[in-house]
Amino acid sequence: MSDGGAAEGAGAGAPPLCLTVAGSDSGGGAGIQADLKTMLALGVHAMSVVTAVTAQNSLGVHGVWELPAEAVTAQYRAVVDDIGVHAVKTGMLSSAALVETVAALLADTRAPAVVDPVGVSKHGDALLAASALDAVRAELLPRATVATPNLDEVAQLAGVRVETEDDMRRAADAILGYGPRWALIKGGHLAAGHEAVDLLSDGSTELWLRAPRNGNRHTHGTGCTLASAIAAGLAKGLDVPAAVTAAKEYVTGAIEAGFALGGGIGPVDHAWRRRP
Repeated sequence: MSDGGAAEGAGAGAPPLCLTVAGSDSGGGAGIQADLKTMLALGVHAMSVVTAVTAQNSLGVHGVWELPAEAVTAQYRAVVDDIGVHAVKTGMLSSAALVETVAALLADTRAPAVVDPVGVSKHGDALLAASALDAVRAELLPRATVATPNLDEVAQLAGVRVETEDDMRRAADAILGYGPRWALIKGGHLAAGHEAVDLLSDGSTELWLRAPRNGNRHTHGTGCTLASAIAAGLAKGLDVPAAVTAAKEYVTGAIEAGFALGGGIGPVDHAWRRRP
């Protein structure tokens, strides 16, 4: 097992090291681009493994080209074996082959892993093949320190339909059944209420995270941003509840500051804390 958590290659005074394994969003709002912006904003050194290239803008995904498993492996090993890593975040893994490849890489890395089981884009475009779901359940989720599914992904992975906060408890239990240490059920898609409610659970401890629901429609990249913010917190040494709490605060501000871009759904503002 490589000692990814030790980050032997990091020089004195280097910031914590965070690695994202995800797809590229050419519009810059989600995916690798959102991850890198988030990690920079939160004070960690961001590194990347590109799993797929998308042709994407504010209106939707117009094309997806998956990278071969050997290219993903080579990128990951190049970073972890030389530079090291303090936390890993995974996003878009569009096929069973990529899911299995990344799961094996995580199994060989001691650093905590945040798994965002991306199923569809903000615009409803499929980003995960149905044939890959079994691999996500059996191979990837057991490697997760924190899994961060939204309500659509909970339904896709576990068959649990969430309409109430009580349903979120059932969803957390169902996701935990696949093996992650913690499950963060993102309730932003709940129809009712004036709050955006998320539930973090490890099966015995529950943490409810609440923020005022923001009416801003420009929310592209929300899930990527939240997962990356959690990974940044873990890279800095926070425990899971503290990392998730800090990430919720960061993404709430980013959603509030989201801006129009192009003719469709604009992105959250990753630099909101730096604005005048």
